[in-house]
Amino acid sequence: MSSFVPIAERIVDALLESSPGLASSAGDHRFDDRLPDLSDGGVKARSEMLRDAAGALSQVDDLALDQAEQVDHSLLAALVDREQFELSELRTHEWNPLRHNPGPLLHALIARPYAPAEVRLASLVGRLGDVPDALATARATLRDMPRIHAETAAGQFDGTAALVRDELPALLAEAPGMRNAVEPVAREAVEALAGFADWLRAGLHDDTGPGRDPRLGRRRFEARLWHTLDTELSAAQVFARAEANLERVTDEIRAVAAELVGGPATDETVRRALDQLGAEHPDNTSIVDLARVTFTETTDFVRTHDLVTLVDDPCVIQEMPEFARGVAVAYCDPPGPLETAEVPTFYCIAPTPSDWSADRVESFYREYNDHMIRNLTVHEAMPGHFLQLAHSRRYQGSTRVRALGYSGPFVEGWAVYAEEMMAGLGFGGLPIRLQQLKMQLRMTINALLDQLVHCDELPESEGMALMTGRGFQEEGEAAGKWRRALLTSTQLSTYFVGYSEVAEIAAARPVGPSVRQWHDAMLSHGSPPPRHLRTLLGVEPAY
Repeated sequence: MSSFVPIAERIVDALLESSPGLASSAGDHRFDDRLPDLSDGGVKARSEMLRDAAGALSQVDDLALDQAEQVDHSLLAALVDREQFELSELRTHEWNPLRHNPGPLLHALIARPYAPAEVRLASLVGRLGDVPDALATARATLRDMPRIHAETAAGQFDGTAALVRDELPALLAEAPGMRNAVEPVAREAVEALAGFADWLRAGLHDDTGPGRDPRLGRRRFEARLWHTLDTELSAAQVFARAEANLERVTDEIRAVAAELVGGPATDETVRRALDQLGAEHPDNTSIVDLARVTFTETTDFVRTHDLVTLVDDPCVIQEMPEFARGVAVAYCDPPGPLETAEVPTFYCIAPTPSDWSADRVESFYREYNDHMIRNLTVHEAMPGHFLQLAHSRRYQGSTRVRALGYSGPFVEGWAVYAEEMMAGLGFGGLPIRLQQLKMQLRMTINALLDQLVHCDELPESEGMALMTGRGFQEEGEAAGKWRRALLTSTQLSTYFVGYSEVAEIAAARPVGPSVRQWHDAMLSHGSPPPRHLRTLLGVEPAY
């Protein structure tokens, strides 16, 4: 065993203990009775732990390690550096109320049956009991919040209160002996959550309330982008690549639209083709059922074409919980790499909010029509996130680093590459090809929007024009993406950068391995950044 292994394992344990959310998402349940400590003392202690970890890693002679451990050393050092940057430079816990939402940590205990109800309820007692103090800390810590973050958080905290109020009773029914321990802390937690949402809303109506600019500015954005992407590409190179890809995909979507509906290869023909496809769409009562049907279709296609090895892991397709809504339309929530119980992956889709007008609902479902839902299922489930992350969980190394060293660019890049691969092989015919190209345009514009919003103060009107014009997006989808660009930073760039790099690796398949064998090899190393995957596979970079 190399000297790196015990150092890495100690750092992994320290990271898991100091971040119950990270531990839960990784599948380590030792800290399931805790919420994150975002008090001044808790943040200071975590900062000191991260400094110690960085110092210990700097003493390791990484050149003496084997290739897999060299990658782990780099991944762990990058993770520690990124966490230090977030705590010391961005300090989002001081201005982003979404950071203080306990909903995901409570939902993980209620919805994921990794242990008997009694065990999960015992952990819930701890987490629910911590909610009032955690939200008191949030009130004392948060200041100068961006209005859009406060608005979104108020709705999410209402959703978390509803989660505890409406979904906890079913779990309690499995272990009624826990009722006396759980119900009092649950009532206090619901009261604290509702009170916090009201506090946020009160601030929104107060002239002295939330008003911070949600845009990071170029210096902080580029620093965060470097940490997020872990790539050799600079922000300027990412932007230039995205502009070039926008031109390429625009030409392709015009040609496909002309083939589908006839006429010249123009933007008007693209809009006519998209209007035709948009008329075939689900509604709030049928969207989840449609996703289930498309999961069967995509699985059959992957099997027939022998694209990648399938798994027998369960995937539950369901409506997105209210506490998680307001940022993305769909997400994939898998069990963590350290999870030992047989629990499902959740593929969640959000129907439209109840307060939307009929016109806005219609616009949403013209965007998320029957064909787009099929492409979305490729991305979120098969052979996208669900299948890739199932392969990732099967990786076993000398340390647990890759259970924590999750690369957004690789995960999102594989899912976008999967869309292109499936459409290119004929899945769903020309309608899916058209929708996949539209998603390519959206992904590419996401990367441009990310930088234009946070670095160049892009006005909303120009952002909307870019998305509805060059991206052919419905107004409702564009409005949601504008909100997401303000609510997040750098995450929107992971799709394009990851796709670019993953597609290059896929195209570098050597003579000998079949497509399935090469895809399996790409998925066999966990979820490392593409630059490390190239090293592990012996692929030279294309730039």
